[in-house]
Amino acid sequence: MSAPRIRVFVVDDHPMIRAGLGAMVRAERDFEFVGEAEHGRDAVQLAPGTMPDVVLMDLVMPHLDGVGAITALRPLLPKARFVVLTSLVEPGAVRRAMDAGACGYLMKNASAQELVTVIRAAHAGQRVLSPEATDALIDDARTPVVGKDLTQRERELLALMARGLNNQDIADELGIALPTVKFHITNILAKLGADNRTEAVLTALKHRLVPPA
Repeated sequence: MSAPRIRVFVVDDHPMIRAGLGAMVRAERDFEFVGEAEHGRDAVQLAPGTMPDVVLMDLVMPHLDGVGAITALRPLLPKARFVVLTSLVEPGAVRRAMDAGACGYLMKNASAQELVTVIRAAHAGQRVLSPEATDALIDDARTPVVGKDLTQRERELLALMARGLNNQDIADELGIALPTVKFHITNILAKLGADNRTEAVLTALKHRLVPPA
């Protein structure tokens, strides 16, 4: 009797990426594509009903980001394994994903064979980080400087936060979507070890990460 196939659920806000991942999953004899969602909120609604073994999760999505979705889904799918598939290679993003319960972190430029290998490894209970994510964590640990892993975009947001702008004002100023602003702010708080916006701004001013008001 053959072993049960690995049930895979895909979460990504780009239709072409979902289609490509679905095709890759269906091409493997030991995989079964059981469903998809275009953002985290849909994933929380749809994934539990499909009983996936492995969930491929993007990080930056509207309505609910990947970390929020993993956090919400873990108690609903205690046996599922979560593999992050993203373009973000920042140490803060890697740490947040792994702390939320991801057991894999892979770049979107990975080959199909690399992804297939990671899915099988995750299903077997292994933790797998891409070389880029591992290097980012190692480099970050070597030189713990406050704010050094902030991206240019995050520094721009931080400067606007220091000026007292709210989320909608920041979205309008930078011409980006409100969920993207919230995602960046969550990353900023994590990277600065801050519990709220005020603490983040004070830390930024103390370490001269933004111009003084």
